[in-house]
Amino acid sequence: MTDETEADLTGVAPRRRPRVSVDKVGNRQLKPSTMMMGHGYDPVLSEGSLKPPIFLTSTFVFPNAAAGKRHFEGVTGKRPGGADGLVYSRFNGPNQEILEDRLGIWEGAEDALAFSSGMSAIATLFLSMVKPGDTIVHSGPLYAATETLIARILGRFGVHWLDFPAGATREEIDAVLSRAASGNVALIYLESPANPTNALVDVEAVAASRDAIFKGANKPPIAIDNTFLGPLWAQPLKQGADIVVYSLTKYAGGHSDLVAGGVLGSKEHINTIRLMRNTIGTICDPNTAWMLLRSLETLELRMSRAGENAARVCEFLRQHSKVEHVGYLGFLEEGSRQADIYRRHCTGAGSTFSLYLKGGEKEAFAFLDALKIAKLAVSLGGTETLASHPAGMTHLSVPEARKQALGITDNLVRISIGVEDADDLIADFEEALQAV
Repeated sequence: MTDETEADLTGVAPRRRPRVSVDKVGNRQLKPSTMMMGHGYDPVLSEGSLKPPIFLTSTFVFPNAAAGKRHFEGVTGKRPGGADGLVYSRFNGPNQEILEDRLGIWEGAEDALAFSSGMSAIATLFLSMVKPGDTIVHSGPLYAATETLIARILGRFGVHWLDFPAGATREEIDAVLSRAASGNVALIYLESPANPTNALVDVEAVAASRDAIFKGANKPPIAIDNTFLGPLWAQPLKQGADIVVYSLTKYAGGHSDLVAGGVLGSKEHINTIRLMRNTIGTICDPNTAWMLLRSLETLELRMSRAGENAARVCEFLRQHSKVEHVGYLGFLEEGSRQADIYRRHCTGAGSTFSLYLKGGEKEAFAFLDALKIAKLAVSLGGTETLASHPAGMTHLSVPEARKQALGITDNLVRISIGVEDADDLIADFEEALQAV
């Protein structure tokens, strides 16, 4: 019987119910790369379209008044968990909800939220967690805009901060958290690997220190920016983090054609962050969400190829006479603390690394200006290879003394390897080094 026949017989259009997403075949749990092809979407709800359409609407029609009331109870936080259905595009939408369902799969997170940029995700996280007088404890260095947000923006509203270096030991972390515990620590915020030095944070040590120093309701959540290695090469929820933050612009988007952010974690934390997002409107738009759904289908393929390329390029660079040091996770000294963190936390070295040339800004600029394949641009995780100068670009606003303390020197070039042919990239870097 067709839908039209059923409607003719009953006088009522048939109700179409979404099918349950498939996450197992028999007893086999499907891998995230497989589930990216359809999880959270049922073609029957969109006229049989194989891929989700882009839902370009500002508002959604409620089936009845009672449903509208219930949706708004969720949106406003009167009832936890968000809306039961679609309400208004500042709160939710089909494309965003499918995206959020798929984002959580990679790390086994209970829930996820999508944002208009990585920084809007971070800002919404902070605004939902802290109040005047609170303290944020964070690792350093952080992405420059994140440091600015904590120290300069939130600082104006009475939020304090303390930090420890990315590679800190358990004892060093204990010392900072113990100092901070004299006040109200609202959030512990990490970034690993650190931007742009590639230093790893021992998430397990941070979680153990937090659990030892803070008890019960006073235990602050641990949030971590996992953009550089996630979700393929690092999954910090397994090491004790509570919340994971992404610039989805990078590997998740992966084509340098969109800007977006994401936050993953427990339903409890995500509900708190969602309420703030609903209020200030930092959700990503439907078109961007649709583009991210497309990109997630090839995430594993792109990251794997870029990682393989980076290993070959870095092997070439570290043997070059004009290179002082290559800050690549695959080259960590065996037996070092960083190597120990890498062994416990990571499944791959990534494709973004720091290149220290012999010389200073003059030599770094000469190298960057001579590149032909690699593009002189900020960002990372795209299909194309990018190179930039952190001290003079992304971290220009960081005070000079702090830059030096964090190893953000004038001879540092940050490189993100793409999916081009590895031998072509090596040829490009070899020729550019001749200009140094």
